[in-house]
Amino acid sequence: MTGPIPGPIPGPTASGTDSGKTGAAAGTAAPRTGRAQRIRRTRRVLAFLAVLAAGGLVLAALDSGTRHGTLDPRSADPYGSRAVAELLKDRGVTTRVVTTAREAADAAGPRTTLLVTEPDLLGTTQRGVLRSAMDLSGGRTVLLAPGSHSLPDLVPGVHTKGDAASDTLAPACTLPAATSAGRADTGGGLRYTTTLLRATACYPSGGHPTLLVLPTGTRGGDTVLLGAETILLNESLAEEGNASLALQLLGSRPDLVWYMPSLADSDPATHSGEDKTLFDLIPAGWSWALLQLFVAAVLAALWRARRLGPLVTEKLPVVIRASEATEGRARLYRKARARDRAATVLRAATRERLAALLGVPHTQAHDPSALTPAVSARLTGEPQTRDVSALLFGPTPSDDAALVALADHLDALEREVRTS
Repeated sequence: MTGPIPGPIPGPTASGTDSGKTGAAAGTAAPRTGRAQRIRRTRRVLAFLAVLAAGGLVLAALDSGTRHGTLDPRSADPYGSRAVAELLKDRGVTTRVVTTAREAADAAGPRTTLLVTEPDLLGTTQRGVLRSAMDLSGGRTVLLAPGSHSLPDLVPGVHTKGDAASDTLAPACTLPAATSAGRADTGGGLRYTTTLLRATACYPSGGHPTLLVLPTGTRGGDTVLLGAETILLNESLAEEGNASLALQLLGSRPDLVWYMPSLADSDPATHSGEDKTLFDLIPAGWSWALLQLFVAAVLAALWRARRLGPLVTEKLPVVIRASEATEGRARLYRKARARDRAATVLRAATRERLAALLGVPHTQAHDPSALTPAVSARLTGEPQTRDVSALLFGPTPSDDAALVALADHLDALEREVRTS
């Protein structure tokens, strides 16, 4: 394509055309720019949240090795028992965790303390295996809060007597471990009653003990019934005489077997009526990770959210003259050989201005049957020499020269209508 397309069209109507095209361009560019900014802002927020989520998952995975649940000697959670296991380790007592009754029975011996964390979960077979080990091992067995479901098989002759009224109780017995420990948090759980001889009853509540020590078998072993597990928990180990009592009950032998019954050892009858909630099924530690992610998301939303307040006028970064915008658009039209688009823009702008001058409704400005007669009526020359319809609604110019001529003729037509 040869020959330049002039930027601003001569005459008083050219600036109006330029201003109209510049305003249209600005109106089109502004929404696009705002939309692009919103997309970029959304992407940044999503990327930030993704990084937070990945970090939370990594931290939860790294911490999962130290979080194993209630009464677990590997767990540093408030309801775990890692603290007492570490204190026993300092005293030379090794702790081994087992999850089946067979493992617990095989590990039991005269130099072993066997701790059963949840006796009532055991099935009939597992209780039988454990009872044989208790009678023949010659060591100590500690049962945590055994109830009416497990007592008949594990410790015949002992029965439950309801819950203890208070948490902290006094020893009220001659057991050396209890007298040296003093008051401890053995309440808050079950109380027991027994007719067995040589049973030592400690920490009574309402006349019934929460701690029983019974001789077992013929090899010098004993069985300890503890109505509540509070003295073994990390969160309460440092209170009262809990630590002293726990260390003496579990540290009387050099080896400690920590038996945590698994699902394979449990009795289905003990779970038939239990309904677990969604939060019960979430592993320990994940609730804190989810809470941290939620707090981080709220803070990110507050940081990036739109602030409410009065509107503030801002200066535009660049102010462009209408003539410069017109010249720039003309160069783009010339480079793209878009004579059809250039001619359409020129004719449409001229028709709209002529309609406003002649009183033609804006909705009919681009209707040849409404605009052409109104324009012809204002012309003073011979109508035969003026093809108004071809000028305002004609075909696309064939070359650049014809486009320039069209712009000149439109400008002349509008000028004549204005002055007539």
